[in-house]
Amino acid sequence: MGRAATEKLRATGHTVIGIDLKSADVIADLSTAEGRRTAAATALAACDGVLDGAVLAAGLGPIAGRQRLIAQVNYFGVVELLMALRPALARADRAKVVVIGSNSTTTTPLVPQRAIRALLAGDADRALRAVRIFGKSAAAIMYAASKIAVSRWVRRHAVTHAWAGSGIRLNALAPGAIMTPLLAEQLANPQEAKAIKAFPVPIGGYGDPSQLADWMVFMLSDAADFMCGSVVFVDGGSDAYFRADSWPTAVPAVSLPRYLTRSFRHGQSNG
Repeated sequence: MGRAATEKLRATGHTVIGIDLKSADVIADLSTAEGRRTAAATALAACDGVLDGAVLAAGLGPIAGRQRLIAQVNYFGVVELLMALRPALARADRAKVVVIGSNSTTTTPLVPQRAIRALLAGDADRALRAVRIFGKSAAAIMYAASKIAVSRWVRRHAVTHAWAGSGIRLNALAPGAIMTPLLAEQLANPQEAKAIKAFPVPIGGYGDPSQLADWMVFMLSDAADFMCGSVVFVDGGSDAYFRADSWPTAVPAVSLPRYLTRSFRHGQSNG
């Protein structure tokens, strides 16, 4: 999906700095803290400290035995890299960020909240302990936990002064089953293929990476100026199938942050 987005952006004249393990502008391993620091430093040097947008598309699928790598790439590989890039995004005019989440956030049962809380707290070891009891399903649970945690991180930070207040629009895209090499790897395993094919996709079939790339390009454009903290599901209807009546949920009674209250009052005073 990231490759497809890169091709579309470059075809319309944008400069793209790709980060990957190989065959990219920046070669870095996002599963390690050192690799994330290398990725950020090299990318910042390449853009002269100013970024108009970012797509965080690197990720590992729920393959057995990869629990630690899943946590490191899917959560820390997004959050730590984005935090390092934030100053460069803030220097741009209305920068946009797209984080790739997943519809596993709402369609995977029994994901322990303690695993999600551990990731949000920066504790990968505690998250691993929380999913260990799931045995052969631990990778699938960690995958969902990593995507829930990163989606919550997006929602929490998108509305803050450091992001929205700096003109950065931070949003997430939640794909379903997209025919990528990751999905192909899972379909090659008979046991996993059986589970994937049994999963409800109301419109049928699998999504195309190019379709998701179009969404990324849109979410990086000026048309997305009013998007902030959104999680957009593009999954063939699976989330709606499982959660038709789960939206909307009640808004908790909390005090609005002071700067938001001022913003709303300012808007009201201007009609």
